[in-house]
Amino acid sequence: MRSLNLESYIESISNPKVKAWAKLLERKHRDREGKFLLEGVHLVKEALEAGWPLEAVVFDEGSDVLEQFETYVGSDESGRTRWYPVSPEVISKCSETGTPQPIFAVAFKRQPSEVALFGAGERGLVVVLDGVQDPGNVGTIVRSAAASGATAVVLGKGTVDMYNPKTIRSTMGALFHVPVLEADLSLLLPQAANRGAAVVGTSLQAAQSCYDYDFRRDVWLVFGNEGAGMSEAVSTFAHANVIIPMTGRAESLNVAMAATVLLFEAQRQRMG
Repeated sequence: MRSLNLESYIESISNPKVKAWAKLLERKHRDREGKFLLEGVHLVKEALEAGWPLEAVVFDEGSDVLEQFETYVGSDESGRTRWYPVSPEVISKCSETGTPQPIFAVAFKRQPSEVALFGAGERGLVVVLDGVQDPGNVGTIVRSAAASGATAVVLGKGTVDMYNPKTIRSTMGALFHVPVLEADLSLLLPQAANRGAAVVGTSLQAAQSCYDYDFRRDVWLVFGNEGAGMSEAVSTFAHANVIIPMTGRAESLNVAMAATVLLFEAQRQRMG
């Protein structure tokens, strides 16, 4: 392994680099630095395969995990990604889990351009989250968005931090395959409407079935808080509200389940 292009071994958790990495477990530092952590073999591989900008890949030198990454070490032509062999103590310092995986990466946030939001023209499909607070729900919605060919995912005020380690894990790497951004919905939704997009909300009080709605156009789908639904302020921007018909007995669907149903209904219509 020493023949590979690696940085010097880091053993101490007092090392300045380690302190800087560990701080990224807190949102205020992620926001300030524009970076976040990816923990585990699957997420690091997904990021590398997607060409996501990484500052560093950090691995437990005492493990054999690097054997799975030999083809990536030194393959970054820009030389931007550094590979650091470290002690298990360093790995633990930079993880919030009880049993850390032997590898993590320090990734740069990447803000999508307006093209990602509006470049699809009449065929855009943007997912909008208004106060969705559970990391698992947000991660699942990002996975469904990526799988169904959505154009982008927008996180409005009150929605959990996309770069929270729990949210990142729950995306299972889908974050690298669909543009995700945080935005002020009171500014962005009118902008989408002015460009011809239909802003569609979801509501248990809606009369129109999601299966009767025409998703074969530029649509921004809005999903609200797990308990309260869409906020009053955001609901005023919706041109229409739809409901998922349920023939069985259940009060409602989990927001991630509801988003998945609607996204794949949109995909079905668009493939027809």
